This record gives sequence, structure tokens and C-alpha cells, in this order.
Amino acid sequence: MTHPQSAFGASPAPPGPLREFWTAFSANRGAVVGMAVVVALLLTALFAPLLAPHLPDQTDSAAFLRPPSWQAGGSAEFLLGTDAIGRDILSRLMFGSRLSLSIGLAVVLISLAAGIALGLIAGFARGVLEIAIMRMMDIILTLPSLLLAIVIVAILGPGLTNAMLAVAVVVLPHYVRITRAAVINEVSRDYVTAARISGAGTLRLMFSEVLPNCAAPLIVQASLGVSTAILDAAALGFLGLGAQPPSPEWGTMLADAREFVMRAWWVVTFPGLAILVAVLAFNLMGDGLRDALDPKLKR
Repeated sequence: MTHPQSAFGASPAPPGPLREFWTAFSANRGAVVGMAVVVALLLTALFAPLLAPHLPDQTDSAAFLRPPSWQAGGSAEFLLGTDAIGRDILSRLMFGSRLSLSIGLAVVLISLAAGIALGLIAGFARGVLEIAIMRMMDIILTLPSLLLAIVIVAILGPGLTNAMLAVAVVVLPHYVRITRAAVINEVSRDYVTAARISGAGTLRLMFSEVLPNCAAPLIVQASLGVSTAILDAAALGFLGLGAQPPSPEWGTMLADAREFVMRAWWVVTFPGLAILVAVLAFNLMGDGLRDALDPKLKR
């Protein structure tokens, strides 16, 4: 007797995890657009020396506050115009993407590493140690994020490195709370009990058994955290506490252009648009990752 499967051919193989992820992610059109913009920003940051028409600090004494090329008085040499000392805004935006994206990624890596460590300790240790860690995170969360970052930078001193550390401290509680909640949910499962019975130590349970199963919410929070870090770093740069002039960081560019808002709109508008586009792109991509990685939200 012929088996039904042999009569009609082999049943199609189930989709792999990557294909399943992409199907769920691509169902969100906004997430796909956001990812495309993020990739474009990363490529711009990587190849800024090749793409930028001028050096970011190159000045032209004959082109102070020149408008964009499509306005009267503009020039094709400076597509987005120049600033108060004749620097090309397009070139500064391209090189600035390096700084802003580096800040965002560095802040997320620092806060993610520290948050995972503290969250794992709180989730496994419980008791007094857990209470101490979580109450400390609650205190940080009760303070306005930008005000706390300003206080930390005021203590450490203005500068790009100190600004990144300040923003990392501000966003740290989110990673600690997510990790702790995921750990508490996972340690009661059968596979953790089986690993513990088989002789697995605490470190092995933390990093080999539990942490891989907590990765999905952390990845989503990390993608959203990049946009928060870029925004906070730009705010610190605008206040003169982050990257210092003549660095082409977007927030610093906004600070340098404050006095020219009324007579040279482009020196403020384009850095502001760059911050807006970058933050929106990472948020849209984070929404798509949440839809694709959260089983409850998969379509």
C-alpha cells in the first residue's frame, strides 16, 4: 500500500527561524523602512570620508552662512549650505552620524552589559541583594533622565566619554528590570531544574541556560535604547556638556547655530532633522523587532 506522503511528494519543510523572523518583521512596513534608514545611516557613517564633499572642519571665508543650493545665493558646492564660519553642513552631518551612532551603540553596549549582570544577580540571588539592586534602580528611575545625566556630567566634567557614561547610567534600570523579570520567569521552568539536578553551577545556569532565553526582550530594548541614547547625547551636546566644538556632533551643531535661527534656518533645521530621522528609524525598527520576537505579538 502506498503511503499518502509518497504519493503526493514530501511535505514542505517548516520555515527556519531566520525566515520566520523575517516574515514577522517584514509584515510591519514601518519597521522595514526604519531598518533601511538605519542601514543607510550606518553606511553613511562608515564611508563618510568618501561621501562627504568637504572635511568637517574645513572653513571657507567667502561662504559664511551660505543658503542651500536651491535657494537664491546658494551654490552646488554646498548642497545644504554652510554655517557661520563657512563649514559645509552636509559634510558635518555625515561625519556627525559617526559620532551620534557611536554614542548610541556604545551607551547601549555599556548599559546592556551592566544591566544583564545586575539583572542576573538580582534574579538568582533574591533576598537582601535583590532588594538593594532593585531599590537603587527605582531611585534612578524616579529622577528625570536628562537632569540626572546633567548632574553626572557636571560631577565628572564635560566631554564625550563622560556624556556616554552619564546616559548609560540613566538607561541602565530598564535593562536590569527586564533581565530580572525574564530570569525569574525562566528559573522555574523544567529545563533549569533539570540542569541544576545534573550538577550545573550558578554561572552555567546564568549564562548557558537562562540568559539565551532572555535575549528577545533585551534585543528589543537595545534597539529602542539606541534612539534614547542619541537623543540624550544630543541634548547634552546642545547644553555644552557632551561633545565639544568643533566636533560635528548633531547636538553640538544645534548649540553652535542657536544665535542664527532667525536669519539662517538651515543651520538649525538640518541637524534637527538628522536627530529626528535617526531616532524615528530606531524606534520603528524596535517596534518591528518586538513584533517578530515576542510570541504573543506574532501574526
